[in-house]
Amino acid sequence: MADAKVIPFDDDRSRGAAQRSPRRRSSPRRKGDAAAVSEVKTLPGRQREDARGAEPAAGPPEPARRPQEEPRGGGLDRRVAGGLAFLRRRLTGEYEVDDFGYDEELTDQVLMSLLRPFYEKYFRVEVKGVENIPAEGGALIVANHSGTLPLDGLMMQVAVHDNHPQGRHLRLLAADLVFMLPVVNELARKAGHTLACAEDAERLLERGELVGVMPEGFKGIGKPFSERYKLQRFGRGGFVSTALRAGAPIVPCSIVGAEEIYPMIGNAKTLARVLGIPYFPLTPTFPWLGPLGALPLPTKWTIQFGEPIPTDGYPLEAADDPMLMFNLTDQVREQIQHSLYKLLVQRRSVFF
Repeated sequence: MADAKVIPFDDDRSRGAAQRSPRRRSSPRRKGDAAAVSEVKTLPGRQREDARGAEPAAGPPEPARRPQEEPRGGGLDRRVAGGLAFLRRRLTGEYEVDDFGYDEELTDQVLMSLLRPFYEKYFRVEVKGVENIPAEGGALIVANHSGTLPLDGLMMQVAVHDNHPQGRHLRLLAADLVFMLPVVNELARKAGHTLACAEDAERLLERGELVGVMPEGFKGIGKPFSERYKLQRFGRGGFVSTALRAGAPIVPCSIVGAEEIYPMIGNAKTLARVLGIPYFPLTPTFPWLGPLGALPLPTKWTIQFGEPIPTDGYPLEAADDPMLMFNLTDQVREQIQHSLYKLLVQRRSVFF
């Protein structure tokens, strides 16, 4: 089988029709129905006149219950009703997806719920610098890539959604191999991910989305354990060119902990070529322990978002300046590498 084809991020080619999921024609769902809460205004205490004379009003009224404070015994009923309503919308098609295949409702209620136990309990992710992510508008989050399997991108997606004050969604750019795999292809589309090409990235940024990219690609995720936390080459600066065209800030992101989940001590290159994948990892547990060896080690993670690098001050023609792209790419890479070293010095244990 042929080696997996990786489309570089700075490739301006359009995606093939076979790789794009067809857009579901569905009636839009109303997002604000469940969140609408009427505002209660209480007039100051006043006296009323009756046949026996003036009497002071009763004490201050009981404060209105906050929306999230459900009455005792009613929480389960509300969750069941919400689940049934979700299933009804799934069956009747009363939900919407965008032209990339992103299903926001499914992502919020199902996919995030499946990832959250790994995020909170298994990897115990600690997030720093989330205030550096803009509250609105497009931004490009650039992170290091590691771990043999791309779990770092999924944990970064949960970190942004659960910790950002606005609950923003991160749209990841993935290699074409992701969209060649059955089931994984559909789930990636539903979760908002798309092909790592400049065309898609620019469209998302111009629509005000948060876009995540890991420029190391397979070079980073498949590097041997001996080279952990050493950033690989960031390509030809395609992500910088896209950010310049959209005028979107670049937010460096450093992830510590993912390198140790599958310590890659070897690579069966012949088997990888037969299977048509970039590498076939050999770890202390895989494939020696069979399916049990595929379980990632429960390392302790830290995800830190650095100060954004603005790009809106450059002229439009700056996106075609190779020297500027090289300098900005090197600046982002150095900032991520410096943060990685700093976090590693502060870390006292891989697992605790």
